This record gives sequence, structure tokens and C-alpha cells, in this order.
Amino acid sequence: MAPFGLGTVFTDARFPLVPTVAIVVTTGLYAYGVQRLRTRGDAWSWARVAAWLTGELVLAVALVSGLEAYDTRLFGVHMVQHMLLAMVAPVFLALGAPVTLALRTLPARSRRALLSVLHSRLARVVTFPAIPWLLFVVSPFALYFSGWYAATLDNRALHDLLHLHFVLVGCLFFWPIIGVDPVPGKVSHPFRILMLFATMPFHAFLGVAIMTVDASGKGLLAPQHYRRLLDLPDAVFQQQVGGGLIWASGDIVGLLFIGVAVVQWMQASEREAAREDRRLDRLEAAQHLP
Repeated sequence: MAPFGLGTVFTDARFPLVPTVAIVVTTGLYAYGVQRLRTRGDAWSWARVAAWLTGELVLAVALVSGLEAYDTRLFGVHMVQHMLLAMVAPVFLALGAPVTLALRTLPARSRRALLSVLHSRLARVVTFPAIPWLLFVVSPFALYFSGWYAATLDNRALHDLLHLHFVLVGCLFFWPIIGVDPVPGKVSHPFRILMLFATMPFHAFLGVAIMTVDASGKGLLAPQHYRRLLDLPDAVFQQQVGGGLIWASGDIVGLLFIGVAVVQWMQASEREAAREDRRLDRLEAAQHLP
């Protein structure tokens, strides 16, 4: 294969069946829902549409661009893909409010089924804040420091399941924190910010642990796979790049998300203050009635 570069992200695009179909179908369903709303005269924020399409674009960059062509060959490319799928795409998809869109456009029977899922005991357990946080923080350690990661490199089905795992865990963690949908697992704004802060040290620990590989190859992840494709110095360098990426990007992206959570907290406080002002105005008006 040609050396990886920025141009290869565009020129070496791949279209694996499962991710390609998933992206096309979910984009089409969202567009259909928006079109149904607007046909009957209901409004739907263009900002939400832009957020959803951005999330789908991030998925496409991660799964059908040149990143997909090199993700099992270069560990640094895999880590870029990991961050896009687990941290970037879920946030934009959450801001697109697809659950709200579905509740407003589905037929009555399907809407009741969706509500029953959202209110089910399983949904409450899975979205209990400690569960998504542990999955988001602990599963990368389990993945990279066991045989799981090596197994996904040479098995297409496991490879696709790994990508699905990244997206689902990211959605479970970020949707109740950043999203606007009526999903279970929502907590107070201060606790949301605390949860985001609590993830940052673990990204640093993971990055440092991955970077701890010496020139002899001690500490190299999936050594049989990468030694078959790369010279030892290149394999070591790729792992150090990947560890550095998850360390640095985890902190940077985490701070950005904390900023978003703070803004949402301020907006929620302003809305609550406005509601309280209206309530007091109604009480005062009622007192002056003859």
C-alpha cells in the first residue's frame, strides 16, 4: 500500500457493506422524519439537522474513507478512528435529537413501543450513570491490554463489532450528558460536568500505558499482526503516536465537552428563571383581579 497521508483519506476510500448501509439508512430515516414534520407544517431546527449530518459525516470519515483502509495497518490511524467513533460522532448525533424526532413522526403504535423501551427497567439499568461511565473508561483498557484488540484486526465481523461498540458506548455516555432527547440516565448539570472531568485522567493513563513500548518491541500491542506488516521501529512509532493521540485528544475534547455542558447548564438556568418569572407574574395578576 502507498504511504498514509492526508490525501489518502480521500483517494483510498473503502465502502464496507455494513457501515455503508448503516450510514445511508440512518441518514435517510432522519431526512424522512424531518420532511414529514415540515410537510405537516411543524418546525424542526436546522441546527439539529446540521448536527445530525455532521455526526453522520464523522462516521463516514471514520468508516468509509481512507482511514478504514489503513486502520488495521497503522495503530495511529486506528486511534484516530477510535476517537471519532467514540467521542466525536456520538455528540453530534445526540445534538441532532433523533429520539425526539422519532417520537414526533412515528405512528402511534411505534411511538408507544419506543416509549416503552425508553421507560423499561433495562433502559434505566443500562443508562444508570455509573454504567456508561465505567464502559467508557474501562473498556479501552480491557480492549487494548487483552487479546480482544488483536482478534479484531484479522476478523471482519469482529472488526465491525468493535466499531459498533465504540459508537454505542459513546452514545450511552454522551447522550444523557450533552443530548437534548428525553432519554433515561439524565442527571443534574453539576454532576454531568463532574462525570466529564472524571474521564480525563483515565485517557491520560491509557495514553501513557499504550506509549510504554520500547525499541525492542516490549509492550507492543498485537505484535504478531503488526510485525507482519511493518518494520519493528515503524510499529513502535505507530503505537507511540496512537498513545499520544488518545492522551492529548482526550483532554482537549473533554475540555470542549465540559464547555458545552456549562453552556447548557447556563441556558437551562435561564429557562428556569424565565418560567419562575412568568409564574410570579401570573400570581401577581391573579391577586389584582376584582
